[in-house]
Amino acid sequence: MAKAIRIYRAGGPEEMRYGDLETAAPAEGEVQLRHTAIGLNYIDVYDRTGLYPMPLPGSLGREAAGVITAVGRKVIDFRPGDRVAYVHTVPGSYCELRNLPASRLVKLPRGVGDEQAAALMLKGLTAEYLLRRTYRVQSGDWILVYAAVGGVGIILCQWAKALGAKVIGVVGSEAKEALAKKNGCKHVLVMGRDKIVESVRALTKGTGVKVAYDSVGKDTFMDSLDCLAPLGMMVTYGNASGPPPAISPLELSKRGSLFLTRPSLFAYIAQRADLDVAAKALFSALSSKKFKLYIGQRYALADAAQAHRDLEARKTMGSILLIP
Repeated sequence: MAKAIRIYRAGGPEEMRYGDLETAAPAEGEVQLRHTAIGLNYIDVYDRTGLYPMPLPGSLGREAAGVITAVGRKVIDFRPGDRVAYVHTVPGSYCELRNLPASRLVKLPRGVGDEQAAALMLKGLTAEYLLRRTYRVQSGDWILVYAAVGGVGIILCQWAKALGAKVIGVVGSEAKEALAKKNGCKHVLVMGRDKIVESVRALTKGTGVKVAYDSVGKDTFMDSLDCLAPLGMMVTYGNASGPPPAISPLELSKRGSLFLTRPSLFAYIAQRADLDVAAKALFSALSSKKFKLYIGQRYALADAAQAHRDLEARKTMGSILLIP
């Protein structure tokens, strides 16, 4: 019997229950994985609260790393003892033992630790598609990144700097300002202290940014649009403050023929070939030191509810791990 975090109804962190969960043998095409480290992300909050509805009772968590303990029939690319990691559309990584489709697993290269991988799969692959596929950042581009020291933001800012971009990072408090500057941001703005639009316009000498990466949502959406240069791209990829407002397409036209997208990692890695290419690019960027992974917090799996409270209170920085 393995331990797991389960929820029986949508709601706050108090709905998370730690207890035993029986795991069957892996089915055809599946492997059984014993988790060594589990990544915690804001999407887990959306699943827990019901913003992203899921079948209940159920578990939370989209990414983890571990060691394969058993394989089902017709699994040919993996064997027991392999070190692997994954990010999955189906929540359920907040547990010690899990069965998963082999098609969603990535073998870990030598030199990439389990904790690194667990902190990288969702956040790092998100940074990869945002920078290289949603908008292909070029050297010299001014870009705007909200939550600059969050799990995705801290990777995104460093990687963007390595590509030659000039990064304006936005953080939620002055306590996070120094960390943002240390991790790729040319300039750092603090929400509640700095006027975002006016500051961005001043820093870019009135031009605006080529792309705005906004994971905050409702509270920052219109400001992000107003920070863009003509033909710029607004990338809204998270809702930490709530869903962005509905807008008329005319708002994009009158601000200079802007582009607006709401991407999802899972669309970008839906095909096995795309997952392999993205993972290769991610691990290559890590090994070539385009970014350094920052794990800001580790919690025991049993303390996952407290980790959620800290995340929602914006007390965390960098990646957050649960350790089984």
